Amino acid sequence: MLDRTQPDPSSNAEDVTAHGASEHEDKPVARGWGPLNWLKRAGQFFFALSFSSLTRRIVSLNLAGLVALVASILYLSQFRAGLIDARAQSLLVQAEIIAGAIGASATVQTNAITVDPERLLDLKLGESYGGPDDSLDFPINPERVAPVLRTLISPTKTRARIFDPNGSVLLDSRDLDVLRAFPLPPPSEKPGLVERAMVATRTWLNRGDLPLYRELGRENGNGYVEVADALQGQKRSMVRVNARGEVIVSVAVPVQRARAIHGALMLSTQGDEIDQMVTAERLAILKVGGVAAAVMIMLSLLLASTIAGPVRRLADSAELVRRRIKTRVEIPDFTRRRDEIGHLSGALRDMTGALYKRIEAIEMFAADVAHELKNPLTSLRSAVETMPLARNETSRARLLEVIEHDVKRLDRLISDISDASRLDAELQRQDAVPVDLKRLLGTLVAVANETKLGHDVAVEARFEGRSPTDTFAVTGHDSRLGQVVSNLLSNAQSFSEAGAKVRLTCRRVRGEIEIVVDDDGPGIRDDALERIFERFYTDRPHQGFGQNSGLGLSISKQIVDAHGGRIWAENRAGPADEDGAPTVAGARFVVRLPAL
Repeated sequence: MLDRTQPDPSSNAEDVTAHGASEHEDKPVARGWGPLNWLKRAGQFFFALSFSSLTRRIVSLNLAGLVALVASILYLSQFRAGLIDARAQSLLVQAEIIAGAIGASATVQTNAITVDPERLLDLKLGESYGGPDDSLDFPINPERVAPVLRTLISPTKTRARIFDPNGSVLLDSRDLDVLRAFPLPPPSEKPGLVERAMVATRTWLNRGDLPLYRELGRENGNGYVEVADALQGQKRSMVRVNARGEVIVSVAVPVQRARAIHGALMLSTQGDEIDQMVTAERLAILKVGGVAAAVMIMLSLLLASTIAGPVRRLADSAELVRRRIKTRVEIPDFTRRRDEIGHLSGALRDMTGALYKRIEAIEMFAADVAHELKNPLTSLRSAVETMPLARNETSRARLLEVIEHDVKRLDRLISDISDASRLDAELQRQDAVPVDLKRLLGTLVAVANETKLGHDVAVEARFEGRSPTDTFAVTGHDSRLGQVVSNLLSNAQSFSEAGAKVRLTCRRVRGEIEIVVDDDGPGIRDDALERIFERFYTDRPHQGFGQNSGLGLSISKQIVDAHGGRIWAENRAGPADEDGAPTVAGARFVVRLPAL
């Protein structure tokens, strides 16, 4: 039953300790912002970020992509292939020029012309030695070739070897004085561990499918494919890798005069010539990669600071809420970010606000319950203690009436408190379904007219719609909505005089369904229009004390709020009295629920 009674003023006492903790919090001490302090704070910031799992993942993933890109550039660089091709072409042109110079000026001496006497005896009449299709065999003279070779090879820093038609080395530029400034390391010298690691890495990067270069003996020139082809009159280039992982480009061209092949010229690069260029290019790539890595790390840390930092602050605040270290913990507000962190912050703030409201409501509810139960218990205790002291049956009967009244009051309070305490859990546990208010209200009106709860007050219902086919449906829980309307009808009947009527009107107001309950009672005091929905508040002068728990309207408001609706009370204006002052025709309760 709904009540309008006055609670004890002490039940509304404020908990001053709820907000007092913040007054004693330590205030931050002002600190300087000098360079050292700034560096210290920056170091602490990055140190804290470095231990964040999310930060490490962001930095690691970004760096992994950059490292893969740099590694692929170092391994698959087109610069190296283009450099080798260009070097091979330049060596080939250089070899042709040197071979032509040797063939033109250094292949013969006047006293070194050889004539085959057997060939002369085979000549026929009219034939001459060395006809248009033949050439005399002029051997290459190393003494005359060396100055020419020294002059042409010294600026290029390449190695030149001249082979005779049998594949033997006639001249090697390493034997020339001009090139002795570039000695090779002694074969017996063993490289150290670091150098072996560098050689292994360089060999792995450079080798690929290239053949291994080996130094052959001076009599084994035909073991070089390009030399063998040059002695057959074809020019050819080869790319190899030596034991130190260095790329060596070599070309061979025939040395010939007219149509006779007198030998072969082989030019090859120094072991580190191309690798120095490739290494310089790779170092440039590594420098760019290092700068890009530094920039990426800084950007990743900044990105992580906008993600990991706020998430950590939100987690710390949620942990403080769980531990209840402070009376009330404010969740950091990041709703201005307009991203997932902002949405998370807003959701946590709303959830925490609802949690604190629920906690405060539970604490206030417990305090109100304790206060309301204390009054009848105190009265019951006094009656029980006084019972042995009763002098006559009349006093004993009066005490028994007090005990019975207090027991009924306790039973009523406990029942209403139990209903109010499980209301939230029940509303959240049950699924909302469409409710036909026309059918529900019709049933409630019929029950109210049959029972009347000890009051000779009839209830009539009216449904106002634009057409007879209008529906009055909402989404919710029919049993709880029925409890709201039943409480309002019972409350209106209890304040109406015998023979009066309570009017229930249901209509559609825009997107809402409005339920209005009017009575012809004394109305509600202006200062109590809001307070009647507070727990344990009753204002029934015409009834004895303790007849109502004061939870009816509070439970009704709780149900309506859970359905997304509104409930309020107002007085109906009546005709003016003799002095022209307005009068009250009765009380009116209005409920509005979202229409389906």
